[in-house]
Amino acid sequence: MSPLSGESMAKPRGNPRYANGARRRAVRRRVLAAYDTCHICGKPVDKTLPARDPWSAEVDELLPVSKGGSPYEFANCKLSHRACNELRSNKSIEWARQAVRGETDVRATSVPFRTSTW
Repeated sequence: MSPLSGESMAKPRGNPRYANGARRRAVRRRVLAAYDTCHICGKPVDKTLPARDPWSAEVDELLPVSKGGSPYEFANCKLSHRACNELRSNKSIEWARQAVRGETDVRATSVPFRTSTW
């Protein structure tokens, strides 16, 4: 493909959340207006903190994008702290809530262990 052929040289975006930035920003504004507490830890979220702060506001998808969830549907999005959202990653919400409370000793990637009987 050459620039003269009229075909796009743009690479596909790696993060689907930003493929349609205007829709994502609109969902983010709705989430920030609708919620005041983190849906993972239940504590208030300070919406004035800068984006890189661990306690700043982030939009978390209930069904993660990596598992087929939409980053553009308001019904799939909730407010969370950046730290809570990073802890959860693409794990279950219940697992993240237990991890925040310190109630889980099992890592999210652990597989049940069985011993052989032979």
